[in-house]
Amino acid sequence: MQEVLEERRLATAGWQRTAAAAGAILLGIIFLVSGAWKVLSPFKTGELLEQAQVPAGLGVLGASALGTLELLAAFLLFTPRFRRWGGLLGSGLILFFIGWIAYYYHVLVGHECSCFPIIKRSIGPGFFVGDAIMLLMGLAAFAWSPRVTRFRVPVVAFLALVVLAGASFGLNYVNRSHAQVPAPVIVDNKPVNLNNGKVFLFFYDPSCMHCDAAAKFMSTLNWGDTRIVAIPTVNPQWAASFLHDTHFAQAHTSLELTKLKQAFPFVDPPFGVALLDGREKETFSQAEFNAPLPAPELKKLGFVQ
Repeated sequence: MQEVLEERRLATAGWQRTAAAAGAILLGIIFLVSGAWKVLSPFKTGELLEQAQVPAGLGVLGASALGTLELLAAFLLFTPRFRRWGGLLGSGLILFFIGWIAYYYHVLVGHECSCFPIIKRSIGPGFFVGDAIMLLMGLAAFAWSPRVTRFRVPVVAFLALVVLAGASFGLNYVNRSHAQVPAPVIVDNKPVNLNNGKVFLFFYDPSCMHCDAAAKFMSTLNWGDTRIVAIPTVNPQWAASFLHDTHFAQAHTSLELTKLKQAFPFVDPPFGVALLDGREKETFSQAEFNAPLPAPELKKLGFVQ
């Protein structure tokens, strides 16, 4: 009888270890791709986080921090002796994502979720089902993996990932801060040199209500000697009527979206770029076009009075 019970115990322990390992590897792959995406492209993923209601200006920092933790979770999940901690950290991250989406569900429902790039899904009831499955993987890795007895390697791995995230942020920042506007740019059907003085590029979707509200608000600002170039991202035939309807008479139209977006990449409009003598001084993502934004920052830069 004792031998039978021992065999059953060993069999149970065996499938538990297998389930923990399988769940850890699958979850680790998800965190590896997601974390690398955030760490290596902090400005792009920061824009997406701000669209998910992260406060304006904190998206890039949030992307770097989340990416670092996701990469650490992947490392721990892939390493059998640290898998228990990986399950704990991974479960904590997933609970954070679930809680965040649940809190802002009324705003985000129907939008595309940008938590994990290899899993394309819209925010709705199915989102919580998918995350619940990933949570079960993390909990299995935590519950059915051996206890961690050494702490030095996870600490060193975390510090190394922090350095990697910082270096990636610095490199991306330098690349963006040295972005130069192409010359010439066709504005109002004429070649124009935007390398002199203050220029504000405003990328917009003519059918976007957020872009409409942003243009109406900016039309009330005193731009002084700042030149404004408005670039439609879709439906360029509606550009003139958009500027007329929003009373944004100060803006001039350019249809060179491909050339300008290559120099100043972004995810979704509205998006703005403040240029001084052709070089980027500041960018304004979608979340920074909610009145009274971006007026305070534009005033600080001297672009509006």
